[in-house]
Amino acid sequence: MTQVLIEVAEAPALLGWRLELEITGKCQLSCAHCYADSGPGIGHGTMTAANWHGLISDAPQLGVERLQFIGGEPTLHPAFAELLGHAAGTGCKIEVFSNLVHVKDEWWSLFRLPNVSLATSYYSDRADEHGAITGSANSHHQTRANIGRAVKWGIPIRTGIIGMNGHQRVEEARAELIGLGVLPSKIKVDQVRGVGRAAQVAPDVTQLCGHCGRGKAAIGPTGEVWPCVLSRWMQIGNLSDRSLSEIVNSPEWRAAVASVPKFRRGRACGPDDDSTDCAPADEMRPVPR
Repeated sequence: MTQVLIEVAEAPALLGWRLELEITGKCQLSCAHCYADSGPGIGHGTMTAANWHGLISDAPQLGVERLQFIGGEPTLHPAFAELLGHAAGTGCKIEVFSNLVHVKDEWWSLFRLPNVSLATSYYSDRADEHGAITGSANSHHQTRANIGRAVKWGIPIRTGIIGMNGHQRVEEARAELIGLGVLPSKIKVDQVRGVGRAAQVAPDVTQLCGHCGRGKAAIGPTGEVWPCVLSRWMQIGNLSDRSLSEIVNSPEWRAAVASVPKFRRGRACGPDDDSTDCAPADEMRPVPR
């Protein structure tokens, strides 16, 4: 991909929007339920670092207020630190959705910038159960340690517990996170969604929260544009041939968004939710106390 078409209109075309930037499909883990079907053997796509840099630069002019780095595992992108530093300088609120398996020492200074926060997924207080889901025996220890570091250094962090079955130690995982210092209001739980590797049949809009495409959009590693990262079968366009503002203002976008049932009370990603997007660990109900 040699260019990404972004045209800034006279009036901000995406005023107040949030963008999910899926900068890579590569991940150290092979989670059984991965919505993106990411893993160690997946690449970074055709979007170049320059493409992402340009998109991030134009986002504030388009009216975008929030950016999220996601994947795959976004920290595996070779230009991750550069892109995060650039995004933090735009004035947008930034979230890095990472598995926190490996965090380089130099990244912590970026994570501690005032408009940057972290998000991660957690599955159990037991290393064997957590590892069985992620496909990595060491992932529990590493993620747990880095959650602790984030809390210690005052970095805002939220966590999502995705229930895979009725026997999973969800409540114990929640208690462990609270013990690490994660705020209870920042711990949410959901059941696995039927998309990606977890899909038993072709995914449909019943798996979505209802806010997809309404004030938000997701951009994939090859420039594809979706209403959110979970609705990837609903690709509307590609940044290689149309600008983002053209795509989200197109009849195709409006039709796709209209096909998704609107948010209803009790569902996640609503205006009262503290989430910044509709990523898997965002679409979560508060755990009853």
